Amino acid sequence: MQMTASPPVSGLLRRTKLRHFLRARRAQISPEEVGLVNMERRRTPGLRREEVAALAGVGVSWYTWLEQGRDINVSEEIVNAVGNALRLEGCEREYFYRLAGHNPPQRTESNSRDIVYERMCALVEGWASNPAYITDRYGRIEMASRSARFLFRVNASGDNCVVKFFTDAPTREKYPDAAEVARGLVAQFRAQSARFPDDPEFDRIAESLCERSPHFAELWECHEVDDRHQNVRKIAHPQAGVMVFDRLVMRVPECPESLLTLYVAQPGTGLAEQSRGLVGAHAEAA
Repeated sequence: MQMTASPPVSGLLRRTKLRHFLRARRAQISPEEVGLVNMERRRTPGLRREEVAALAGVGVSWYTWLEQGRDINVSEEIVNAVGNALRLEGCEREYFYRLAGHNPPQRTESNSRDIVYERMCALVEGWASNPAYITDRYGRIEMASRSARFLFRVNASGDNCVVKFFTDAPTREKYPDAAEVARGLVAQFRAQSARFPDDPEFDRIAESLCERSPHFAELWECHEVDDRHQNVRKIAHPQAGVMVFDRLVMRVPECPESLLTLYVAQPGTGLAEQSRGLVGAHAEAA
């Protein structure tokens, strides 16, 4: 008896979650909500499969297979149509896209973006004695906390973190593990460029840096890609010595153009108190 290979567990789990999610969402929508006249008593709440299929403009069999969690290839157009039929928005829509095997579309609500960005700025400014800053898609500083401006010598004048590292010797000298930082910056810049494949500015920045920095050119030719959101960063400060921070980079869905980077002093090192004292003394002197 010939045995067939089982599909990957991850795929099975994803399709199982998709099946439960679609059934639950279908049951939560009444025919009246989507403009269907309900002339009969229904034994189960919500829409029927054929009604969802009709609203989405797809075949009944195709939607049935999708809801049953069968291993089929579903286009983004179908995912979008089914999402519209089920009235999915925000996180629900992103969840559905990922379960169906696609990257969710970027949110474009300008009002939501403005509100969230203001909160990000408030978080950065109030990040106590720990450094924090916001960068745009290219790595340019948009806003930096007082601690970041003092300890890292960064500002919000549009300095690009990648460009400054490879073209400014004093900046590189701040990092005891500069070689590792260099590789990470280039790999992350390449990963970030893939999120915006139609934006030529990434290539322009890379070409300019290749001309100005042989080290960047060498690393760029390696085609390494790294999109880690957490690591440890060491900073050499003339007064405090080597400072070790846990570094966390976050993407906020409502602000796809910006990255929020937070540094947290490692517990038990006394760094938080030392950093607070340095920043406070600098503020008083200023």
